[in-house]
Amino acid sequence: MAEILTSSDADLRRAGALLRAGELVAVPTETVYGLAANAFRDDSVRRIFEAKARPFIDPLIVHVHSLEQAGTLADVSHPFVKKLADAFWPGPLTLVLPKKSCVPDAVTAGEPTVAVRMPAHPLMRKILRAADVPLAAPSANPFGYVSPTTARHVQDSLGTRIAWIVDGGPCVCGVESTIVFVADEPRLLRPGVITREQLEAVLGVPVTAGKGHMEKLAEAGTPRAQLAPGMLKKHYSPRAVVRLFDFGGNPPDVSSAAGTAAAVFQSRETAEKFRAAGEGTPRVFWLSETGELADVARAVFSLLRELDAAGFAEIFIEKSPDFGVGVAVNDRLSRAAAK
Repeated sequence: MAEILTSSDADLRRAGALLRAGELVAVPTETVYGLAANAFRDDSVRRIFEAKARPFIDPLIVHVHSLEQAGTLADVSHPFVKKLADAFWPGPLTLVLPKKSCVPDAVTAGEPTVAVRMPAHPLMRKILRAADVPLAAPSANPFGYVSPTTARHVQDSLGTRIAWIVDGGPCVCGVESTIVFVADEPRLLRPGVITREQLEAVLGVPVTAGKGHMEKLAEAGTPRAQLAPGMLKKHYSPRAVVRLFDFGGNPPDVSSAAGTAAAVFQSRETAEKFRAAGEGTPRVFWLSETGELADVARAVFSLLRELDAAGFAEIFIEKSPDFGVGVAVNDRLSRAAAK
């Protein structure tokens, strides 16, 4: 099994040295755990795809410790880059920018753009400094499965495929970064903790949201390179069947499957009301004591993994209210539930 590295300076320096030398190391970020490799080494990047069984049409996010380092990978001259970096970096925001020739095509699925992020997790920032190279790092899980938010999650799903995992504790965001295509007319490619409204307030222009051309191709099953990760129709999926129901509603009648189904609500209060009123209902769970959306986002992947490990065949989940980080939660849930 993979060796767990701690938060000690010695272990973080070791992780940096391993990455610089071309090894794979699972690392903590504030969003989810990532499987990192030296972004300048094509052979190392390709090992990420092998370990995850990830298709090469799905590009990777490259993590940097500074805007200056981002400039070694991409054209950062667009005025929106500095505005967004000043407002949200380090943090859970990824920018899709024109790439430089030094970036291997495996990182970008052969596209002329590269996705770049400056993470905020203090251990990840130390690892980036120790490695002294940009790190390509998708989520540290088998492709398409629920993203990991603890080192244990990584150990459970990739522990026999990789050699090292840095334990940085539970992720504070719990969902992947917001992704923005930077242009005169910026586009939101994936929602996250940083919302479209926050982006628009900083940029002073509308940020287009919704499905673009590349995502529609992906949903049609067309084997084309993606502009950014997280755009495939089915993703973040447990082995159990996921079924969604509207916020404030109840799951459909599942009495016939009561022993193999779980019902998940946004708040404990709602869950307990449902449990008190029902007979022959599935086991009941909640994502947050109060329904606070930040708590929901932090818990959603972890609970999906827990219910999957418990052997539930079906998971019925109440959608979040569709605002703020709830947009990101609903995006992940809709992909988890896709057929």
